[in-house]
Amino acid sequence: MFITLLFAAENVPTSTPPVADGPSMLQAFLPLIIIFVLFYFMFIIPNKKEQKKHQEMLKSLKVGDKIITSGGIIGIIDKINDTEDIIRIKSGENTLINIKRNYIVTKLEKPSEEPEKK
Repeated sequence: MFITLLFAAENVPTSTPPVADGPSMLQAFLPLIIIFVLFYFMFIIPNKKEQKKHQEMLKSLKVGDKIITSGGIIGIIDKINDTEDIIRIKSGENTLINIKRNYIVTKLEKPSEEPEKK
């Protein structure tokens, strides 16, 4: 009798619902996708705009412009060699320095008006 009860218990159908497999593939990767999109709009696009602006500034340099190099040297452009991308700047009374165009960080703008002296 005990053996028949065991066999009967094994053959009883269960009415438990099927177990879920977990989140779908989209739900699993959605946080990563959102982080990538935010990263792209917060860092990559502004960096591209800044690089484009810097390249335009480098192309617009001319003799007489006051510049700052990446080493912190402030000088005035004396000569531009476009074939080798070398710019000669005058940094002091008798100091001429040759630098590559890409090492120029910024062009100093001249103020539009001098402040009045009293």
